[in-house]
Amino acid sequence: MLIASQMEPTFARRVYPCFDEPAMKATFNIRITHDPSYVALSNMPAIDVSEVKDENGSLWTVTTFNTSLKMSTYLTAFVICDFSYVTRTERGNEIRIWARKEAVKNGYVDYALNITGPIFSFLEDVLNVSYPLPKTDLVALPDFGAGGMENWGLMIFQEASLMNLPSEEFTSRKAMIALVVSHELGHQACEWFGNLVTMNWWNDLWLNEGLASYFEYLGATFVEPKLPLDKIFYAHVVQPVLREDSEIARSLSESEDKIKGSFSLMSLFDNITYSKGASITWMLSGFLTEKLFIRALTSYLKEFSFSNANQDDLWTHIQMVVDAQDEVQLPAPVKQIMDSWTCQNGFPVLTLNLTTGTIRQEQFFNKNNRKSTDSYNNTWIVPISWMRNGSSQPLTWLDKSSKMFPEMQVSESEYDWILLNVNLSGYYRVNYDQLNMKRLARLLENDPKAIPDVSRFQLIDDIFALTNFGYVPIEAALELTKYLAREDELFIWNMVLLNLIPDDLESTLKNHEVYPLLKKYLLKRMLPIYHYYAGFIRQNVDALEDDYFAQVYLEKLLATACWLGLQDCLDLSSELYAKWRDNPEYKIPFLIRRTVCCYGVAVGSDKEWNFAWEMYNHTNSAEEDEDILLYAMSCAKESWLLYRYLQYGLSDTLFSSNFTSVIISHVVTKDIGHRIAWEFVTENWSLLSQGYGHGLLHDVLKAMGRFVKTDVQIQELQVFYNATLEEDEREEITMLLESAKLENIERRKQLIKIASWLEKNVDD
Repeated sequence: MLIASQMEPTFARRVYPCFDEPAMKATFNIRITHDPSYVALSNMPAIDVSEVKDENGSLWTVTTFNTSLKMSTYLTAFVICDFSYVTRTERGNEIRIWARKEAVKNGYVDYALNITGPIFSFLEDVLNVSYPLPKTDLVALPDFGAGGMENWGLMIFQEASLMNLPSEEFTSRKAMIALVVSHELGHQACEWFGNLVTMNWWNDLWLNEGLASYFEYLGATFVEPKLPLDKIFYAHVVQPVLREDSEIARSLSESEDKIKGSFSLMSLFDNITYSKGASITWMLSGFLTEKLFIRALTSYLKEFSFSNANQDDLWTHIQMVVDAQDEVQLPAPVKQIMDSWTCQNGFPVLTLNLTTGTIRQEQFFNKNNRKSTDSYNNTWIVPISWMRNGSSQPLTWLDKSSKMFPEMQVSESEYDWILLNVNLSGYYRVNYDQLNMKRLARLLENDPKAIPDVSRFQLIDDIFALTNFGYVPIEAALELTKYLAREDELFIWNMVLLNLIPDDLESTLKNHEVYPLLKKYLLKRMLPIYHYYAGFIRQNVDALEDDYFAQVYLEKLLATACWLGLQDCLDLSSELYAKWRDNPEYKIPFLIRRTVCCYGVAVGSDKEWNFAWEMYNHTNSAEEDEDILLYAMSCAKESWLLYRYLQYGLSDTLFSSNFTSVIISHVVTKDIGHRIAWEFVTENWSLLSQGYGHGLLHDVLKAMGRFVKTDVQIQELQVFYNATLEEDEREEITMLLESAKLENIERRKQLIKIASWLEKNVDD
């Protein structure tokens, strides 16, 4: 049994009567009556534990906590559990980490304990504030909706965010723990993000979370200096949110009137708030310099501690710091610059013309589905970091829709090139004219390292995004992939592969004439990086323990090599899988376990499949291994094995019921599996619908949508779901399939272009 609370944003009112608004701060006296065999925790230390008898004569424990500091209702919290803890004191602040007894005994929270104190001290020193509470508890719950919650003095996490098996030397798990812990401590130690200084109302939530996300990366790098922080930040934060933040999205800071009613409050806790907030904070810190940024934050914290503030208060403090020095010159008041990023939705794309040296900006939107009536006339005040021929240039600004920069006009020489938004320091995309694109493509082929890693990542990601939104033809993006045989950064490869072979398209691409061309073109370029990592996997996989990106992205590289039919990759998977079959104690390296099991089953026969089934039914297999095996068994290349697998899924005794839908959803995405899964679902619908209702059908139809190209195919699916679904659901699915069909037709056109480009270039 376990009780824990989560009050943010508006649930405190369900626990006790209160004015549940972030601006209404109070001190709290909390007392909890509970079963004597449990311990009660709250924001403050316990000052008294006594016993009472109820009317039946049973004994209860009453725990009374010290009066809290002045704080918002959403930060009050309590946990009643039978956990144990490890503890350490840092600068007089007692830090305890609570978790299930066996997890504590096995040392699973030691890593978190080792980093919490140092991150605290680091944040206090950077921001020049001191933590006002005498103790901090971090509690790991087996099940929790968020990654972590910053209740003051009693932070709550899901186990995965706080636990690390001592045997797992892997940096990626530690990195994740370091990031989540730094994020929540960022709220704690002070940061106006949240506890010491709170936003006036939820429409400024981004300040809270955006700043915590920014400090999360600084804190994590402080305790794990080997992490390639800037690359991780761009790959995990900036790049994904640029993909999401298009013309439909909301702006960061909405007006209060727009967000009344708590339904839309929950929707504020999204990637725009966290990731765009962090990206814009990063950009701000970049053009101010970190020194001035921290100086402004410090003065801001001093003035507003224990009260409320909004974003304009922060801009005022930054302005004061900027006015008091003369190194950093801004083209406009801080508020005006920042409002252009926080109060407008979307972001700009900058287009550079090399001959004239002109840069113009427009809102980045999807030109393929633009209605002629839409007008986007937003402009931003854009900081531009740039380099020419490999040397960095002074920061410059674009503060209107277009502007000429004489220093950006280039000569006839093809060695004269320009790169904008170096290291992705600004939150926008860049489009170049053909002349510069040619020069950059040439440069990549001759000397890729002349362009910094993060800039190579961004150059290629930008051009694929520009292609998808109809700004440039797909051929222009493909030209930039020619150099890849010389690319040794996994995080760049990962982004290229996600663009060329999206996860959800593997099965459809297999049947297209582009596949053999892609195979020849890509494998030729993948071999160097593939052999580099395959060598480690065969000889010394532990040597990769500090290679963060190998742990996050090696799997995709390997899976792609196997998918393209690289013999060495298939052999490697068979070897390692066979090694595991011979000795079930052997552990396939975790970084690539999913791919190895999948292809071990795929190239094997029913023997390999049966072994996976047997291991799955082993009671002591870890949960993540179960997921891997469920997936691997759907990789079989024989129809009868897949059919039998689906049948196994149906028979209740073998599976707890929710696995049936997992099995179906794995099988339906496979090239030979989608027909089999569809027939299986239609044949067994009466059984399946009792267990799963329509959610399952919805998911299966969505997956089938990848394969529909004609109205006849849609009608075939319709015959079935017209008989099984309610009218409103039928309409929704029909719309879903219609748009899938249009997408597939568009994609076919695109694939034909890719195929004809590859035909011309495959032998280069």
